[in-house]
Amino acid sequence: MAYTQAECVIKNIIREIAQECADRGHSISETLVAFMVKAVVLDPRYEFNVDKTLTKTDVRKLITTCVDRLLETQRSSLDTIKMQVYFDMNYTSRAEFLAEHRTVLESRLAPVCREITDSRARTRDELECLYRKIVSYMLLHSGLGSPTEIGVVREATAALQSVFPQVELGTFLVLTKKDKERQLNELSMIVTGIRLFNKNCKKGGEGIDDLPAILNEAVPTTKQNVESELQATQQLIYHYTAIMERLEKSRAQWYEKDGLHDKLKEALYNVRQHEVFLRIIVTEIVTCAKQVEQLEHQLERQMLELNDVVKSKAAVPTAQVYPHFIALSNLWTAFQDEMVLLSVFSNLVTNLDPYLATHSQLFPDGVIGPLLEGVVVKTDEQRLSEVSGNPNVGILKYQEKYYAFASKETASAFAQKPDCFIAMAAEEAKHSAELIQLLELHQQFSTITPYTQADRCLKSIEKFDSCTQTDTHILEPNIVKSYEWNEWELRRKAIKLANLRQKVTRYIQTNLSHMRRDNTSQVYLPKNKSIQTKRDSSSNVPKPQVFYAGLRGGNITEPTRVTKYDLTRAVDET
Repeated sequence: MAYTQAECVIKNIIREIAQECADRGHSISETLVAFMVKAVVLDPRYEFNVDKTLTKTDVRKLITTCVDRLLETQRSSLDTIKMQVYFDMNYTSRAEFLAEHRTVLESRLAPVCREITDSRARTRDELECLYRKIVSYMLLHSGLGSPTEIGVVREATAALQSVFPQVELGTFLVLTKKDKERQLNELSMIVTGIRLFNKNCKKGGEGIDDLPAILNEAVPTTKQNVESELQATQQLIYHYTAIMERLEKSRAQWYEKDGLHDKLKEALYNVRQHEVFLRIIVTEIVTCAKQVEQLEHQLERQMLELNDVVKSKAAVPTAQVYPHFIALSNLWTAFQDEMVLLSVFSNLVTNLDPYLATHSQLFPDGVIGPLLEGVVVKTDEQRLSEVSGNPNVGILKYQEKYYAFASKETASAFAQKPDCFIAMAAEEAKHSAELIQLLELHQQFSTITPYTQADRCLKSIEKFDSCTQTDTHILEPNIVKSYEWNEWELRRKAIKLANLRQKVTRYIQTNLSHMRRDNTSQVYLPKNKSIQTKRDSSSNVPKPQVFYAGLRGGNITEPTRVTKYDLTRAVDET
């Protein structure tokens, strides 16, 4: 059978098992069902061959067996498996816990942030509403007080106005979306630092809880509660172990017929697994305590440095004081993270209790008491002290693994046939699937995946035709509207600017009209005028006209006589 076909068959089996359980009134996760299917297939008692294709009869048998085992109410082994599934699905590293918490916080703040970054406020009322939204966002982002408390809002508004007055909203609105988000986060940290500093100076701090003091009280209390529960679980372990040793030595037949031996063994596995998980949580709480102690020293040092910078100065350069406020905000966020982690670990401990119910019902004090009569109950420390420091026992290394033993005899027996004992442990784990997780035998059972990876295996593989297209503009658009390709248009603009150099521009703006719209007025100066007083005038004079007579007609006897006649007119006649 092809791999994809086998995977499809397994998924159908898992869904059918889950559906049958749901029909009987039990809601069971597919992760638990998947592990139970693999556990049943591995169990030799059910005679399933993993290398053979399952027939319809085998599939029906597998479904019926898994449903019956998942619905058993008087089996501690099922509770142990459920406990393992729950813990592995809900426990992770500190970094992943905090990353998930921040993701949830950002998703809750996303609508408020989107309203701010997408705002196109213009009027005075719209700008005031936008400013109030910014204050609310900073309160929600910092977690220092509720946005519905008037005192908290007033204090946050005053802190914001000292670094970002309302008149600067115009500059904020012209930024890109990413720049707006970046500035919002930076302003939020600065405002948070200012409020924390004011609280330290006894000049504010409305709605701010004293997280260091709360953590100093909560961490020891939580650690004490978990350790108390761990001691109770260990006490059960010591009792069950002592009874098991007694039954093993007596080889009584009555407890085998009654099933007491198997039930007690499953109960011991259950409380041992609970002990392992509680020890992990105690270790995490100890880490929280160390982290809180370090943060307190850092907070104290940061406050002293900030006091040295500010002192009693009326004004301090922002480049000097803002980094200190941001550092204060980051320290307070670290305190909040420790509160979140402490709450998560406390909830984990509480949610593990339901998985101990079965063995508590099967072995109440009235049943355990008679079985413990005449039995010496030893603690784990006592058992270890009997063999610790004994050089004759030591630790055995085999195939890059280390093995410890309770006695010299067991060590010698294991050294003679190590593969046999390892195989026996694996065989026992096949009968009790909870041992695979408890003893960390995943390497010996390659078909059993950790619970944290089970969901990945259950996800269906979807195949479909798809295509990709390269975006034209993969970066944020940056259109320069002043760009002009036509050189004649550039020449026209240059001439216009040259003419404007000789003009005078005047404008008037009031407090009410500020940031509402740009009001401008432009006037042209009057042209230069000149007055000329000198006056040129002229007059016409008479044109001289002369006539000469007697130039012709003369002879020898009578010569010519020339006569000159002046024909020029008088001046007053012209």
